This record gives sequence, C-alpha cells and structure tokens, in this order.
Amino acid sequence: MISSWRKIRASRHANKRIGLDDISNMEVSIPTHFRCPISLDLMKDPVTLSSGITYDRQSIETWIEAGNNTCPITKQELSTLEPIPNHTIRKMIQDWCVVNSSYGIERIPTPRIPVTSRQVTEMLARVVAMSRSEEASACREVVAKVKRLVKENERNKRCFMANGTVGALASAFEAFSKVSFDKNVAVLEEILSCLSLMTPLDGEAKSYLGSNSSLSSMVWFLKRGHLSAQANSVLVLKHVLSTDQKKMEQFCSIEGALEALVKVIKEPVSPTTTKASLLIVYYMVSISSSRVDEKIIRRFIDMGLIERLLEMLVDCDKSICEKALGVLDGLCLDSQGREKAYADALTMPVLVKKILRVSDLATEFSVSIVWKLSKNETREDGGVIVEALQVGAFQKLLLLLQFGCNENIKDKATELLKLLNLHREKLECIDSMDFKNLKRH
Repeated sequence: MISSWRKIRASRHANKRIGLDDISNMEVSIPTHFRCPISLDLMKDPVTLSSGITYDRQSIETWIEAGNNTCPITKQELSTLEPIPNHTIRKMIQDWCVVNSSYGIERIPTPRIPVTSRQVTEMLARVVAMSRSEEASACREVVAKVKRLVKENERNKRCFMANGTVGALASAFEAFSKVSFDKNVAVLEEILSCLSLMTPLDGEAKSYLGSNSSLSSMVWFLKRGHLSAQANSVLVLKHVLSTDQKKMEQFCSIEGALEALVKVIKEPVSPTTTKASLLIVYYMVSISSSRVDEKIIRRFIDMGLIERLLEMLVDCDKSICEKALGVLDGLCLDSQGREKAYADALTMPVLVKKILRVSDLATEFSVSIVWKLSKNETREDGGVIVEALQVGAFQKLLLLLQFGCNENIKDKATELLKLLNLHREKLECIDSMDFKNLKRH
C-alpha cells in the first residue's frame, strides 16, 4: 500500500517537471501588430507615416532615404516624410516584453526622439540671430545642444547637415571672431568643436571660416587653446585650407601660424590631429614653386620639421607614414632641406626601409626623396649614395622595377640604379631595419 502510494507520488512529481520543461522550451510568438511590415522583426522604435501604417524607424527611414516617397504597404504618396513616434504601440511592446521576460525577451529601451527639420531650422535661426546681437553665452548654449544632438545618432547628424547647419555655424564663428575675442573664446571654442563633427565643409562654410578673422581665431586656439581646441582647429583648418592657395597664403601670413602648426606635429595631441596637421603642411609644400612658397618651406626647415619627420617615420602607422613622406619629399626640393636630410643619420635607413614595405604611395615618395638626395649629392666619397647602397637600396629598387610601378617612379628608380652602380665596389650591405647603432652627425 505504502509502496504504491510512493510510486504514484513520484509519477506526479515527474509529470510536473516535464510540464515546466515543456513551457520553458516553448517558442514565444510575436504578435503580428508588433512586427515591422518591412523587416518582420519586433519593432524597437515604432513610427507611423501619414498613410497610417506603423513601421520600425530604422526600416522606414532606409526606405525613404533610398528616394521613395510612398508608403510601402498602401503605395499611397506620403504628404510628409517625417514619421511620427507611435508611443501607444511602443508601450504595448514594452509591456509585452516585460510579461514575457521569463522566456529571455528583453524589454526594448525607450528610444530618444530624433530631431526634426523644423527643430533644426529653429535652432539655427537662434544661432544666427544671437551671433548678430553678440549674445555669446546664449548662443553657446544652443550650439552645445546642437552638438549633443549631432553626437546622439547618425540620423540626427544627417538632419542637421541637410538643413544648412555647417554654414550657419561657420557664419556665427566669423561673426564672433570679428568682435572682442577675449569675451567670445568660449562660444568660438564650442562652435569649432561642433564643426569638427560635421565635416566635410561646404563652400559657404569655407568662405566664412577662411576669412582673416576666422583664421586668426583658429591660430589662437592652436597656440593657446586646450588640447581639444587645438585638435578641433586642425581638423577644421584641414578642410578650409585644402588646396586653396589664397587661403593658405593668408593663413601663413598670420603671426605664429606655421609655428603653431609645427608644434602640433612635434607635440602630438592624437593620431587624427597629427594626420590633419601633416596634410595641411603637405598642401603648403606641394603648391607650385614661388618666392612666397620658398620662404614657407625654409621656415618649416628652420623649425626642425625634417628631423621630426624622420623620427616619426621610424615607427608610425601607414597613414602618418604616407603624409610624413609626402611632406619630406616637398621639403627636399629645397637645397637647405636636402642639407638637413644629408646631416641626419636616420635619413637613408628610414627611406630605404619604407620602399616596398608600407604602400605604393609610401614607396613612390621614398624613391622620390632618395632620388632628389642622390642626384644632388656633391661629396666625393658618394655620401648618401654610399649610405643607400649599404642599407640595401640597390636590391629594393631592382625588386620595384621587377614588380612594376608608374612611369615617373620607374624613371627615377632606373636613374638611381645607375648612380648606385658607380659605387658598388665591394660595399657591405647592412639591414635597413637596424637603427640602434646609428648616431646623428
């Protein structure tokens, strides 16, 4: 009797366990009206179009950005492309997630409502009006809000850029830079910070930021600003100066501008800032030769830029390497630049090391520099030509011609081989990667 009761009890417990396991393994069915009609997934940010159909924001915005102006379901032409958040459906989905949390379903977070074109237009109107009335503090608050919204998500950034934000901010920057600079440092720094997030700049923005007052303000930040202000100034200047010779000459004429730029290279703030600074200098030294440009190149040389570039090239990433070599190639057009390169023991080992090692562009610049130095070598003992041979330049150049290269580099490599061949008499080659025993002259 007792034995039979125990069996029955054990059987009941087993049935209970089976029931619980079955429930936990059941698949939860998502209600149809919680699914996006496009992706068929659970909606995380439900929005309703003017047609009355609700979609997940990401899906419908992708549809609209592809150039469609109709509702995917009804095919009805939309009276407005601004979707409206459906708070009722979102709350229902969130409640459903909570109820079904035991099945591993996580509650969707309440999404931040993205900015609308109307809101953007209103904020920009305030920025422009405040810049005209010189309300620096109030303008700074609005710009800070713009920056926060831009950083919030990519959708907001696109909305701001599509509604002329860059031009409006650039106009405000110029307006505040024209009046009392000391009083407007804070708002200018805030605008600059916001602009650095919204590159590339359009023509209108470049015009405002390329004015003498705007450039002078950015130079001030380069010289005396915080690290973040220096970084933002360089990033904006890179787009403003670009290949515009007139703006470059205007920038160079500002007292301390070149020194501030070289300082950012010598005392790096970040890799991004270093790349931007090198690119600006590259634009300057690559402009067609003129008396003004020669003076600029000489100033860079006198500031010790060649020595700094060679130090950087010993160990740097691909992007910085290419830009540093590009600048060095431009500086070696000048006789004083070549003299500085001749005097540095790192020159040939570093340059030869970069050939066929980093990228095609780095190889082209390296060969070009070695060619300039070798072609203009006047020392009877061969100088840099002998150094190039010792660190394996002959073998590298033969490989380069074998693998193939553009005609310009091919001609220089061929000429270099002829120069190197004149000094190949029993010279021992060393590894171009071994810099530890090198000393400066």
